[in-house]
Amino acid sequence: MEFVRLVLIFLHLLGMAMLVGMILLQLKTAKDGPLNKGWLHGVLLQLVTGVALVGIAYPLGKDVDNIKIGVKLLVLIAIGAIVAANLSKQKIATWLVPTLAALTVLNVGVAVFWR
Repeated sequence: MEFVRLVLIFLHLLGMAMLVGMILLQLKTAKDGPLNKGWLHGVLLQLVTGVALVGIAYPLGKDVDNIKIGVKLLVLIAIGAIVAANLSKQKIATWLVPTLAALTVLNVGVAVFWR
């Protein structure tokens, strides 16, 4: 069961790296062009693996900070909603990428610094 948890952590970190990568890609290639679909894939990978990590923590006897997980989930839902609302647009607003970047950094910060 510990191996499954480690695989889930690995995939969760890859989802986070995908979101950070999307920030850099969006800034480099398409500042005002269409939103990259990788945003949605990163959000979904983070969501699925995050829920699985919380679900597997209880049988393993790990402590779960439900408020921290709730905050991370709300930030991730905000990212996903913004991405879903703007995915089909050919030209994105100038505030979109900085907002997504700030929310992504906020989610990473909550994960690392909330103890």
